[in-house]
Amino acid sequence: MTIAILGGTGPQGQGLAMRFALAGVGVVLGSRDAVRAGEIAGELNAKLKETGSDFVPVEGRDNMGATEAAARMVMLAVPYSAHEATLNDIREALGGKILIDIVVPLAEGNPRQFDPPPEGSATEAAQKLLGDGIPVVGAFHNVSAAMLGRLDQKINCDVLMCGGDLAAKEEVGELIEKIGVAAYNAGPAVSARCIEALTPILIRLNISKKVPFTHAGVRIWAPEH
Repeated sequence: MTIAILGGTGPQGQGLAMRFALAGVGVVLGSRDAVRAGEIAGELNAKLKETGSDFVPVEGRDNMGATEAAARMVMLAVPYSAHEATLNDIREALGGKILIDIVVPLAEGNPRQFDPPPEGSATEAAQKLLGDGIPVVGAFHNVSAAMLGRLDQKINCDVLMCGGDLAAKEEVGELIEKIGVAAYNAGPAVSARCIEALTPILIRLNISKKVPFTHAGVRIWAPEH
């Protein structure tokens, strides 16, 4: 299996790329600049080699090349300011594939504030733009980029998924579980309004001097009885 991570040169994309590579999943980083994507891929492969574990080498291409290389799943990890433009650029190559949208629309200059589009969330905006023929699954909204990059530690949270296509969510859930994370179906795309809005709350907590931890995430706890 090969997945694409567009915006994979950013911290969250890089962390996810390394996690999946260590799990035996092929990853192609996508960027507007193919040269830059290739450079970052080389840096990630060097870090992965240092772990002493087996991994699938990460590749780098431009966004369209990465999308075309993906067997089934394309992950969108760009800043929200590039969300619509990136989707417009790659939409013709998304036929028969699933878009995993991990983007959170935060207020410009204030990451502690949720600033949703008219559709209500980035996930819903992506589905509206792409149409019903391309399933969009929102996921990974609440996972710390710093934690993803700490390869010597387990990811400290669960992933809440949402979207209108149940089969697509099940496929994405299976992919997420490959990196040792529990994935939960949190409902239709409208649920993204709540899930994405949790991110600025986590950011606020993680940067607070009154909170004795950083890089916290969301975990679903089962009853102890």
